[in-house]
Amino acid sequence: MFIVNVKIKPVNNIKVYLDADSGLSVSKSAAVNRKLYALIESEQFFPDGDFSLEVSSPGVDEPLISDRQYKKNIGRTVLVTLKDGTEKLGVLKELTSESMKLVVKLKKKETEEVEIPFANIEKIVVQVTF
Repeated sequence: MFIVNVKIKPVNNIKVYLDADSGLSVSKSAAVNRKLYALIESEQFFPDGDFSLEVSSPGVDEPLISDRQYKKNIGRTVLVTLKDGTEKLGVLKELTSESMKLVVKLKKKETEEVEIPFANIEKIVVQVTF
């Protein structure tokens, strides 16, 4: 498991987003929630005990954030939004430290491999296909 993001709202609502290389089960999320809740209480981060904690995986519509998420999703269809506002839909094929390669469908069975520098990417969202 790994942390994707942590958000703390002014009303002491803590949201921890986790992911795992092999998928994140509800039981794993619940176990982390119990342990983290106990730790926050024992350390008295909120002396009045006035806080709420949510531990979950990011939703399917949430953009990928970490390198580990990118690696986990090689072989899946992603929608890449570029900083200029254009979008590329394709299968995530390969990653380097500076770019990613997508296999983009052109016509019927024709495809093209496109290399996109990370510096040009605004966000990447995995597409759910049925």
